[in-house]
Amino acid sequence: MAISKGDTVHWNTSQGRTTGKAVEKRVKEFTFDGQKFNASGDEPYWIVESSKTGAQAAHKESSLDAG
Repeated sequence: MAISKGDTVHWNTSQGRTTGKAVEKRVKEFTFDGQKFNASGDEPYWIVESSKTGAQAAHKESSLDAG
């Protein structure tokens, strides 16, 4: 299932499953929060925002569950 900006998404963290929203899709190499990510059209990343803390993070689209 494709993810769109504003969608509710879920992902796993060391603290457990987190819910938030998809903020921005990245399809080329980028740096976020001091880390470099090798995003591409075949392996896009999303900037996601936690609904619990408001913190943003970058995750591979394949590691996110929509809905």
